[in-house]
Parts: sequence; structure tokens; C-alpha cells
Amino acid sequence: MITGGAAAIVYGEPRLTNDGDVVLAMQPEDVMQVAAAFESADTNVPPTEVLEIEAARRTHGHFIVIHGPTSLRADVNIAGDDPLHAWGLARRRLLRVGELDVSLAPPEYVTVRKLEYASQGGGDRHLRDIARILERRLAPIDVEVISEFASARGLGGLWQAARTQP
Repeated sequence: MITGGAAAIVYGEPRLTNDGDVVLAMQPEDVMQVAAAFESADTNVPPTEVLEIEAARRTHGHFIVIHGPTSLRADVNIAGDDPLHAWGLARRRLLRVGELDVSLAPPEYVTVRKLEYASQGGGDRHLRDIARILERRLAPIDVEVISEFASARGLGGLWQAARTQP
């Protein structure tokens, strides 16, 4: 499912983003299929040995895919055992883009991930994204779910700050 800045743009307001963020439910036995999906002379993807290591991580599995000619980059986060990833994947939304259906993370998931990014020193851009998502409410938003995940992840203070952003 697509998340990060691209999802914040859909739910919030247009802005620039320099990469794509994706969550992928991937097991070590899926490595060859994933590698084949990105197989192209124009695409840089880590070796299968690296993909196997990342797919085996229960938390924080991650790899990067880069399209050479455009330098476009996708940060691929492995779902692993993270309850937020599981919650988001179960509630992802299909979005039609041209002739392609893409899975988009729900706004609650995007909000909690933006809180995490902000807590890691990501600047106020993430809090602004959250404020615009809450302000525009282009999709129904369950603030109780956000509060529960934020509290469980030690992000309650940031969540309150985001809710009071001008």
C-alpha cells in the first residue's frame, strides 16, 4: 500500500515529495517474486540476499528501489509483525489512477506514521501534513484509532500538537 507523502497529498493538500513510501506484506519465500516484479535494466533493487534478510525481519524491514533514468525512489517497508502495518493493510483503499488500481493507506495509518516521522526529527512538515488531513477530511477519519496507536507508541504529545496546528 502507498503511504507517506503521496498518501498525505491525496488526503491533505498538494506538495512536493522526493520519494514514494510503500508498505509490503512480504515473507522470505516471496523474495524471488518481488525481485522479478522489479526486474528491469532501468531499476536498481537490492540483491536477493538482501531482500531475504529484510523480509525475515519482524520489525523495521526495509529496502529501496530506484528507477535509474528518473532517479525516482521508493522506500519499501516490510509489514512484518507491526500491528499498525497489519491494521493499515487490512483497511487500505483502492484508488484508480489512470488505468491502474493502487492501494492507498487509510488516513489514520498515514497520520500515525507521520507522527513517527516527526518524532524522529522529520521537521514540522509531517505535523502540517497531519493538520491538512484533519482539516480537509476527504475521507472519514477515526481519531480514536489514531489516539490509541499514538498512545501505544509514545506519540500522544505529538498527536495533541498536530491537532492544534494552525
